[in-house]
Amino acid sequence: MKIAILGTRGIPASYSGFETAAEQLASRLTARGHEVVVYCRPHVVDRRLREWRGAKLVHLPTLRNKYLDTFTHTLLSSIHAVRRERPDVALFFIAGNAPLCLVTRAAGIPTVINVDGLDSDRSKWPGVAKAYLRFAERGAPRWADTAITDSHRVADVFAMRYGRRIGVIPYGVEDPGHEGTGMLERLGLEPRRYLLFVGRLEPENNPHVLVEAFSHVSGEQARGMKLVVVGGAPYADEYINQVRRGGDPRVVFPGYVYGRGYWELQRHAYAFVAPTEVGGTHPVILEAMAAGNCVVVNDHAPNVETVGDAALTFSGAEGVPALVRRLEQVLADPGLVEEYRRRATERARRYSWEAVTDQYEDLLERAHAARGHAPLPEEALA
Repeated sequence: MKIAILGTRGIPASYSGFETAAEQLASRLTARGHEVVVYCRPHVVDRRLREWRGAKLVHLPTLRNKYLDTFTHTLLSSIHAVRRERPDVALFFIAGNAPLCLVTRAAGIPTVINVDGLDSDRSKWPGVAKAYLRFAERGAPRWADTAITDSHRVADVFAMRYGRRIGVIPYGVEDPGHEGTGMLERLGLEPRRYLLFVGRLEPENNPHVLVEAFSHVSGEQARGMKLVVVGGAPYADEYINQVRRGGDPRVVFPGYVYGRGYWELQRHAYAFVAPTEVGGTHPVILEAMAAGNCVVVNDHAPNVETVGDAALTFSGAEGVPALVRRLEQVLADPGLVEEYRRRATERARRYSWEAVTDQYEDLLERAHAARGHAPLPEEALA
């Protein structure tokens, strides 16, 4: 099959879980003999890069605007796919792109969309944007041949909110096994002497909650411990500056870190903390478990679904005080940390990109085979 992947910033992955999924799927589907085309944004992916791990990269312009960037790029991508690439099936990411599934479907191209974790719940969006995203989420199962998400808990909310159950395919994880300490040395860190956060620096991911909680952590074990906050976000400079101002000298902000350096930070952290309160399956949580981290997560339902009994939780509703107590417990009990490292490693084995690719390949092949017939039943993917 020829498969087009639309709606992300492009590959190689350099921003979020969408791009990680696109890169992992593209490389594996290509290795299985499929032709894969991934649409990229020129301010994210070097325009000179025309191929990545076997997948063809197509660079198209966009409007550099917080509210229009994704939509305008995906609109151009869908038109290009119809007129130039003519794929056998189109795979869209992100619910806000759902209306654009009509472009590929109108051209007779079977279309699948992963709506991810209900973007309309994110606090970064103003009222008008939230209303549009609710409209897009509601319409996604009608405008695409098939709509999926990455979490059963998100699918439950979707069904309650919109009266339609959609399919579920989780994200995966791949541990490249990097054991070095070069990134730690560059940042002035010691193995097992720092807590780690990785993610977009946006309010719903709560880096500000973690930074504040860390400033209140006391006890002998906290001495010499640092907090490393990895990540950034476009169009969020004011909030990022606010988070930075809230940090004491023990907090390190290296910005984005990718590849070997990223995995070195994961591998050698004392614990990984994910205070996020929105979304579905977060790839960084899977990666932290695969790296053998002791993981601490907000008790947001999809987080709990992801980690099972392999991570510690804190009350997101209570916020900073609950996180302070949990961090103090973790820092004071190395034995507990070792136990949850063991659990995390075992749990991560359930999430394999090869197994996830199997599910996507089956879904896309069925969508292609059903061309001109009724849409695939979402319950078959639950």
